[in-house]
Amino acid sequence: MNIQFKTFPIGFFLVFLTLSQFTFAQTEPETFTAKNAIYLELGGSSGRYAVNYSKIFHQKGKLKLNASAGFTMWHHRINSKTTWLPAIPLEFSGFWGKSNHHLEVGLGLFTYLERVPVIKSGSFEVTDKVGFSAGMSTRLGYRYQKPEGGFFFRIAYTPLINTPIGGGDGWYFFPYWAGISFGKSF
Repeated sequence: MNIQFKTFPIGFFLVFLTLSQFTFAQTEPETFTAKNAIYLELGGSSGRYAVNYSKIFHQKGKLKLNASAGFTMWHHRINSKTTWLPAIPLEFSGFWGKSNHHLEVGLGLFTYLERVPVIKSGSFEVTDKVGFSAGMSTRLGYRYQKPEGGFFFRIAYTPLINTPIGGGDGWYFFPYWAGISFGKSF
């Protein structure tokens, strides 16, 4: 019985060495040559919709770091007056994956102009003014992007936090927010 116990580690070691000769190493992740992308985002970190440009500025192994900026116009209607005011979403994200499919996480900031009603204290007359506001977003989602470029797609859960910058009412959290993006990487 004692002899069997001593031969077990030796036999296990010999089997391990034999099998290790037939194993294959994982393929290395492909280096992204298409580091730029232009895409349309609906919902997401832009709040409503935006046209965005993004650039991969760092990649090492499976990790890629990305920064993006976009532009959109938001519709505001107060006192039967309609105006279109600009908004600029900015985002920093990292995505992890070996080839076309990636897990993406990120943080964003969106700045925008909005019309705010103002009530004059003496006459109770309602006017409006344009004020600066901002919000923050997070991203947890899926990203499809080929290393050599082409069709680009992503979908994500992106809760938003609106900040009280510019005389806003207060902090607002929108936990049920998502976004989808389509475009081209090059």
